[in-house]
Amino acid sequence: MKRRHFLAGAAALMTSPWHAWAQPSSLPEGQIRIFVGWAPGGGTDTFARIISQKLGERWGKAVVVENKPGATGMLAAGYFANTEFREGINLLITHVNTHAIAPHLFQSRINYDALKDFTPIVSIGATPHLLVTSVDNPVDSVQEIVEACRAAPGKVTFGSSGVGSVQHLAIAMFNAAADVQGLHVPYKGSGPMHSDMMGRQIGYSFDTMTASAPHVQGGRFKALAQTRMTRTKSFPDLPTMDELGFKNYDASSWYGVSGPSGMPAEIVQMLNEEINAVLAMPDVVERFEGYGVEDGGGSAEKFAGFMQDEYTKWGEVVRVAGVTAEG
Repeated sequence: MKRRHFLAGAAALMTSPWHAWAQPSSLPEGQIRIFVGWAPGGGTDTFARIISQKLGERWGKAVVVENKPGATGMLAAGYFANTEFREGINLLITHVNTHAIAPHLFQSRINYDALKDFTPIVSIGATPHLLVTSVDNPVDSVQEIVEACRAAPGKVTFGSSGVGSVQHLAIAMFNAAADVQGLHVPYKGSGPMHSDMMGRQIGYSFDTMTASAPHVQGGRFKALAQTRMTRTKSFPDLPTMDELGFKNYDASSWYGVSGPSGMPAEIVQMLNEEINAVLAMPDVVERFEGYGVEDGGGSAEKFAGFMQDEYTKWGEVVRVAGVTAEG
């Protein structure tokens, strides 16, 4: 696959579009784009647009969000990894699906190397998933779900937004931890899954907090647990799966910003500082906390290490749980 090498010694740097960028106010010529692997309106797209708007205001130049939806983000990631960008600033919203799960689950289909074809810049943050069910469901605890699964192996249904999604892997983690056989039912997004859950066609979902929280707050769903190791500020009274006895259960959706491979270190540092400044803005903090996004920011090195850890963790989940691309 193609690789981009922005530097081939000092001479290449002097002739590259990055040469003119001494400060944020001195940007290289060309468009500034943030690629998103999901359709407009979803959580990933929302976060990208918040960041793009703020960077545009800081830089006095439009920052365009370009959506390339498909294959749980893999379409955009593959395009980004295999395109030789010659001008401007080109960034990708990095996601747990594209950089930690898909490389293990879709090895024969993926056309990029999650650890080599990108330059990690900064973490945007992570959101928990909520174990939700219809408010009409009489089940009120995770233990009751476990008992139902044991009483009827392969009959208790758990919806997800698609094969290879975090919801899918969260179900596999639950099955392995509880030693049960819950049935995975994949959908083409959270919307149709929500409709079926409200109608009791499916029982449960480890859905993203971004998608499910409005239904919980609106009285259509009830939440039984959350899936990060610590409770989110948005649901301080809802126990974690770890607290309920599923030790080290951590199935969060995380988001970050990456550049093409070979991005110069000084450019990575500049972008890291600029996006960290955006993430620290009070109105951005308030909006992100409303979506349950926490623990964003930090150095590029921290984000790179986190991505490596997540890549390893989800590879082990796929292996141990025996998850396949067929669901």
